[in-house]
Amino acid sequence: MTSTERKFTSVEICAGAGGQAVGLHNALFKHLALIEVDSNACDTLRENVEGKADWEGCEVIEADLIQLDLDALKEQLREKLGLGDDAEFGESLDLLAGGVPCPPFSVAGKQLGQDDERDLFPTMLKMVDSLNPKAVMIENVRGLLDRKFESYRDEIEKDLKEMGYEKCFWDVLEAKDFGVPQLRPRAILVAMKPQYAKHFKWTKKPNVPVRKVAEALEDSMRERFDAVSDPRAHDAYKRWHDRASMDVAPTIVGGSKKHGGADLGPTRAKNAWKDLGVCGLGVANDPDKMVDKERDLFASAGPKLTVRQAAKIQGFPDFWKFCGGKTAAYRQVGNAFPPPVAQAVGEWIVAALEAGAGENASGQGLEPIVVTQSISPGAQPGDCLSDLEGASVG
Repeated sequence: MTSTERKFTSVEICAGAGGQAVGLHNALFKHLALIEVDSNACDTLRENVEGKADWEGCEVIEADLIQLDLDALKEQLREKLGLGDDAEFGESLDLLAGGVPCPPFSVAGKQLGQDDERDLFPTMLKMVDSLNPKAVMIENVRGLLDRKFESYRDEIEKDLKEMGYEKCFWDVLEAKDFGVPQLRPRAILVAMKPQYAKHFKWTKKPNVPVRKVAEALEDSMRERFDAVSDPRAHDAYKRWHDRASMDVAPTIVGGSKKHGGADLGPTRAKNAWKDLGVCGLGVANDPDKMVDKERDLFASAGPKLTVRQAAKIQGFPDFWKFCGGKTAAYRQVGNAFPPPVAQAVGEWIVAALEAGAGENASGQGLEPIVVTQSISPGAQPGDCLSDLEGASVG
């Protein structure tokens, strides 16, 4: 994709701190709305998109999806899309995307699925029915693809089919295969209107080099050690770098307001981080706020990660800012969808939309556009303490 024109529009639910939004933005989607209920995450989104020329027209909507007025949202979108009062909404929106909450399907929880009050798949499907986008993208934990949820998945696919969509794929994508220095398997569903679905092409493992933890963090970790006057700093940095060069990170987890805190996950995850020279018992303060270098830099297991370093492991760009206190910011990072993975899926969708639009315009078949992955190291919603095979490196 050589053009930088944002031809295709999107609305995103459960936007969190913007991991999926960043990825889809990099895939050249023009966001019309980012919908999120958490106030700290909404502050993060506003901080990063409001007043930014390349995010022009994107509105951050702080709302509970269950209580969201879909008619009012549709009217807002009509205005943003430039539709006249008498114009049919039709398939005016190109993409509805989101990461519905993971607890109903997480192996760390009770896996109540559709019986869990936090299951927002029905709400998402109502939005699909109302907004009638050309494409739908839903991200969740890989536990959703377990055999026990097969009948529920069949129901979802049936509902989408009745609304005029074809499933393009529903499979697990592993973040480390997309340039993210982390194990983070996610179940991704893409469905499109038939004229676009037939052009959808995807690659489960693109030809992207695996990035180890050291490669992602070496500059920031060196700066942290260089900032302290301590004779141990040089050797401590070298020890960390040698161990961090061995592998990708385990899955970063954010926990929730009820469970989990600002640490790097359950025991398995902490042990995996220790093998990489990182102490997982907490999250470090930013260098300019550090008050205890023994805690943050010189713990026996190694240095702790800062929120910014956790964001690097997720694949967020360095310029993306996170609002709220340290724990709130870390939870936003830990619950994010890695931008490089979202970008790759977004580019597959764009290619199909381009091909379908070209075919419709010419009245004849066109070869699908082949998108070259342009994943930049340096990336929602809804990771849990689960899936935590991510808790061990492999």
